Amino acid sequence: MAGRTGVYVCHCGTNIAGVVDCSLAARRAAGLPGVAVARDYPYMCSDPGQAIIRADIEELGLDRVVVAACSPRLHEPTFRETLADAGLNPYMLEMANIREQCSWVHDDPGEATAKASALIGGAVYRVAFNRELSSRTYPVTQAVLVIGGGIAGIQAALGLAAAGKQVYLVERGPSIGGHMAQLDKTFPTLDCSACILTPKMVEAARYPNIEIMTTSEVTSLEGFAGNFKAEVRTNPRGVDVDSCTGCGDCAEACVLAGRIPDEFDAGLSSRGAMYMPFPQAVPLAAAVDREHCLMFTKGKCKAPCVEACGVGAVDLEMRSTTRELEVGAVIVATGFDVFDSGLMPQFGYGRYEEVLDALQFERMLSASGPTGGKVVLADGSEPGAIAFLHCIGSRDENANEYCSRVCCMYSMKQAHLAREKTGAKVYEFYIDVNAFGKGYQEFYRRVRDEGIFFVRGKCADVARLGGRLTVFAEDTLLGRQVELPVDMVVLAAGLVPARGAAELARVLGLQLGPEGFFTEAHPKLRPVSSLVDGIFLAGCCQGPKDIPDTVAQAGAASTEALSLLDRGTVQVEAGVSTVDAELCRGCGQCVLACPYTAVELSEEGAAVVNEAVCKGCGLCVAACLGGAASLELGDDQQILANIEGLML
Repeated sequence: MAGRTGVYVCHCGTNIAGVVDCSLAARRAAGLPGVAVARDYPYMCSDPGQAIIRADIEELGLDRVVVAACSPRLHEPTFRETLADAGLNPYMLEMANIREQCSWVHDDPGEATAKASALIGGAVYRVAFNRELSSRTYPVTQAVLVIGGGIAGIQAALGLAAAGKQVYLVERGPSIGGHMAQLDKTFPTLDCSACILTPKMVEAARYPNIEIMTTSEVTSLEGFAGNFKAEVRTNPRGVDVDSCTGCGDCAEACVLAGRIPDEFDAGLSSRGAMYMPFPQAVPLAAAVDREHCLMFTKGKCKAPCVEACGVGAVDLEMRSTTRELEVGAVIVATGFDVFDSGLMPQFGYGRYEEVLDALQFERMLSASGPTGGKVVLADGSEPGAIAFLHCIGSRDENANEYCSRVCCMYSMKQAHLAREKTGAKVYEFYIDVNAFGKGYQEFYRRVRDEGIFFVRGKCADVARLGGRLTVFAEDTLLGRQVELPVDMVVLAAGLVPARGAAELARVLGLQLGPEGFFTEAHPKLRPVSSLVDGIFLAGCCQGPKDIPDTVAQAGAASTEALSLLDRGTVQVEAGVSTVDAELCRGCGQCVLACPYTAVELSEEGAAVVNEAVCKGCGLCVAACLGGAASLELGDDQQILANIEGLML
């Protein structure tokens, strides 16, 4: 076997060495064909560990390197850079994963060491056939697409715009603002939510290099990091945003005014088919609800909204438009939805009008809400006792097993405000209090000291007895059953992925976790990066979080995008697929197999690979009927050599 190969076995502390005898594995590797040196070291990825590799390359004339350590996804770029620093082509590296594929899944040291030796042998045999390759360089488009106009999207857009970048802020609703616009006050400081959010909404609208695209959705995305082409469909709003003055005359004239549940008030108030999203909306313009408008559902309406508009902004014949945007990076900030409490009928949501979910109660608390900030029952009277039930749709094997993080805190905030506004007796039924943030534990103690009763135990049922609601629960601290009569029940509903997240993931080529949130590249080291280079995650689309964490993550995502754009160029890794045009039959099986749309048929009928888009996954190679497709970093010769080494 030609070449001089160096083998380096990492202990990874005790992650590997706790099960695998790394010294023995190195000694066995020293006897493999072509191996000039084999060493083991506690942490090969450390500076001293990398220095050992660089020194051996220079002093021993190594032309190939095998590193037996953790997953290549984690440290392959690190060791490639080490080779490059020593003057060796970075693609003359092969990694053997003896952590995730060996030590972490075995507990027998002898068998684990034997398997590690086999994995190292396979890598040694394979690296002998590695070729010197070069990455490709492409210019970066100086614009960013931000999907989602909540606080995360707004914050990310402002950060990028402040750096002079063009930002396209796409929001599927008629206004930016997201769920934060619906909140009354924020915990633990009890600041007015609108007072914090509205200036940022206005600032985003005034920035010359932020283009806000409401009632819009991303329908396709092609390309690669630094060079994406996104197709955005803008659905007909029915109102010309530039002409509309936000007077609301058209909404008042609508024949369905007051007959459609208002989603901004969580169904506690009603609106018409022509409506204003909310008083602080950006853009401050009316919109038509085509699902309810009689002009679109029945084709019968005299359209008084058109006549009522003094500036002629209402246009019910408006059609969808599609636009192609060229951007260098994408930030996903699609937020969350509130768990549908009706899916858990034992709590009476949708059956008893005195049972509200937390978002409805939030709107009731708001001065701009349907009750003007008053906490009242359906008959207009104040409740004398209110029960807040935690973990509705969270930490429940019958719904969602994950913790939604914010429910404990917003429930305590609402309990404080409810007691402040009504003087009612307030009860919190909880499993555990999750007060994780800065000032949160202090807020919990404050609320508790105000006289709010905390009952440790999950509610089992809510029923009407004798004209009042009764909460049936267990007090686990006292070890007894509780039957508590109350006038109002508020359900602390958890957070779930936003509607349409799965479809957007398909469009963007992203992965979703088992709970339906977008998956980050690494939970510790790359929490705002997705598994697709150039696409970043911000806010609750990645998992439940509070406003401070959302804003911080949005800032991090905008910084990552800005870093990509400011480099000016992007390097695309080698190791892509190639097609021998003389062998290609033009059957198109590779085109169908490619998940990245990197392969297409030329006019001559042969398959052509877009090297900038190809990720080197090898599916086209497996699908090729004529053996015309191959991988630069995984051809038949390398794979067969790998198998031979594994079987030693």
